[in-house]
Amino acid sequence: MGLYQKNILIVGLGVSGMSAARFAKNKGGIVTVTDMAKEDALAAYLPEIREMGIKTELGRHPVEVFEKSDLIILSPGVPHTIAPINRAREKGVPILGELELACRYIREPIVAVSGTNGKTTTTQLLGRMLENSGFEVFVGGNIGNPLIDYAQGEKRADIVVVEVSSFQLDTIETFRPRISVLLNISEDHLDRYANFDAYIRSKGRIFENQTETDTAVINGADPHILSVSRTIRARVLPFYEQGHVDGKYKEYALIKRRNGQHTPGIEIFTKENPEGFLDLSKVNLLGRHNMENAAAAALATLAAGGRIESVQAVLNDFKGLSHRLEFVKIYNGVHFYDDSKGTNIDAVAKALDVFDAPVILIMGGRDKGGDYKRLREPVIRHAKKLIVMGESAQAIKSALEDICPGGAQVASGMEDAVHSAYRSAASGDIVLLSPGCSSFDMYENYAQRGNAFCRAVENFTREKRDGSSGAKTVLRRKTKSSKQDTGYGRG
Repeated sequence: MGLYQKNILIVGLGVSGMSAARFAKNKGGIVTVTDMAKEDALAAYLPEIREMGIKTELGRHPVEVFEKSDLIILSPGVPHTIAPINRAREKGVPILGELELACRYIREPIVAVSGTNGKTTTTQLLGRMLENSGFEVFVGGNIGNPLIDYAQGEKRADIVVVEVSSFQLDTIETFRPRISVLLNISEDHLDRYANFDAYIRSKGRIFENQTETDTAVINGADPHILSVSRTIRARVLPFYEQGHVDGKYKEYALIKRRNGQHTPGIEIFTKENPEGFLDLSKVNLLGRHNMENAAAAALATLAAGGRIESVQAVLNDFKGLSHRLEFVKIYNGVHFYDDSKGTNIDAVAKALDVFDAPVILIMGGRDKGGDYKRLREPVIRHAKKLIVMGESAQAIKSALEDICPGGAQVASGMEDAVHSAYRSAASGDIVLLSPGCSSFDMYENYAQRGNAFCRAVENFTREKRDGSSGAKTVLRRKTKSSKQDTGYGRG
């Protein structure tokens, strides 16, 4: 795809947009960047942009610049339905996302991972499993390293593992992963999509260009995934929980719970491993959903030529991700957990289901259009009290306060939320930050929010320390045999 001397417009100057701008400039393009944010908000990027001689249109999206472009590269954070994009499309201007642009310059096989929750955990697991199997691997995409950086880099990998969001899938044309992974689909980003069906269709596009020689790893018990996978041409490798196996498929992975003396694990039935078994008794990951993530990563690794012993070694050693059900500390028997990456309703439900002990749940942030009433059942089962904060505080409070024994309390910020949660807790209780919302009302991203929670916990316990911080834990985390679950454009 020739970019030399073409008028290239980059829409959205974030991490992805910056990488796309470098790429287009290095290919000889005449590059302009536009962003609705003003100059002071983009100060970190502007020195390099100006050094490269790239023009900028900041604080606005001039329609004439869109119409006169030879190619528009859209960052995932920018909706593909905004008026200037629609106008350019009417004029016949090609519009690509950074993911689509990158894949046109990559010849190595791509393994793509998507899903409402668990994308990052599964992508990291997959990358490590393949590396442990002896492959050179690039891991990137929505996980934070733009795929376009790999496309323009000198180092080549054997396999490219990429986390893919629905926003990125909205702008694909030829993107074809040799192995696709779709973990789950639940309500999310309804502030951006017309309805849930539109979001489901976006996720299903990961299969769109696959052929009979490719592989699709799917959650065989997710009805939304089954609805978008009926017509795919690729070889299908489903994963199931025990009791949900569909006889339609002869190759699959089955997650087995502890049963008496039987070891919890994943049974593998594929042509690569006709009777494989992965022991989960030493795995550190919390929750049923993480067992699903492990099964998906294992199937994709084996389909790519990885070794089952390498998969097992990575599962034994993997400690999980920051801000995804991450243990922070114990103070006077109260356990603090950071699940700031839980930015939708389903993620909160899965996080709550990990614990048997009573939970003081901290929620809130920028609303994404989800129905908080869908949390009523898990909140009844697990939550002792609700602390809400941010723009969505009142909406969450209205939906859930009547079913919490301790009601719902509005906090002014993270410090106030942590103080209030601790005052409501007894020894053995859990204080869990699982917001169910994006962070953009108060923080730049979920990581900054999670770090603020950890600092608030540390500052509070330092102030209150009275010699009892070493109190014996009485947390009753769910055992392997009981119920468990939790994970740059987003989506």
